[in-house]
Amino acid sequence: MKIKVLIDNIENDELAGEWGLAIYIEHNGKKLLLDTGGSDLFLTNAEKMGVDIAAVDIAVLSHAHYDHSNGMAGFFAANSRASLCLQSCCCENCYAEKENGLEYIGIQSGWLERYRQRLSPVAGDSFRLGEGAVILPHSTEGLEAVGLKAKMYTKEADKLIPETFAHEQTLVLETKSGLAVFSSCSHAGVDNIIAEVRKAYPGKKICAYIGGMHLFKTADEEVLALAKRLKESGVEKIITGHCTGEQALGLLKAVLGDRLIAMHSGLEVEID
Repeated sequence: MKIKVLIDNIENDELAGEWGLAIYIEHNGKKLLLDTGGSDLFLTNAEKMGVDIAAVDIAVLSHAHYDHSNGMAGFFAANSRASLCLQSCCCENCYAEKENGLEYIGIQSGWLERYRQRLSPVAGDSFRLGEGAVILPHSTEGLEAVGLKAKMYTKEADKLIPETFAHEQTLVLETKSGLAVFSSCSHAGVDNIIAEVRKAYPGKKICAYIGGMHLFKTADEEVLALAKRLKESGVEKIITGHCTGEQALGLLKAVLGDRLIAMHSGLEVEID
């Protein structure tokens, strides 16, 4: 399996960076795209990296936030055939409380209808993308407490409801080395996501966890506690960036050492 980070917060040489994430994956003969970044910049980086976006077989939207979906229009323009899989509950209704007040952080208004024919809503306990490739929704109860702590909400019938991250999904790919788990922002919590994957795949090893961890506003002691749990978890490789944050990355690296790889635009990793 080949993984190429097309866009991340951290730029690299001639490859641009932005607050967003898009990852290209080659797995079992299929070409996958996870997320489309915060703009069309991932397309420019893809060309420089020799990635043919037109050849992508299927795309996955990890969750309904702008920094993962704003490049959607560019992707559909560059690729005329691949569908974009997203949770069926995805709506244009995601908000966050910022320093200057409530801010809309969701998919651009009207896009779900405009690109309806290119979207593949998925539902249920799991969805099989292909051989050894599955999408898992969250099954952990009580995630509204996580949403409330993060000051993130969905608007339903003109009321703000603490996020349960029902629109967030985990991509799980089977490899010879074990399961590779992709969760672009891990809003539901890394521990919860690992537990969900283990419940879905009893007895199988998780060889890699790839994605942001939404730790950029998390207290140091909480980050260090997570780092210790990850060290004891048996997950062999942690590839993280985007919303993890520079401070948290340093703390995770101090505990996890070479098991942690920091993401940046242009990062390429192979997993057997």
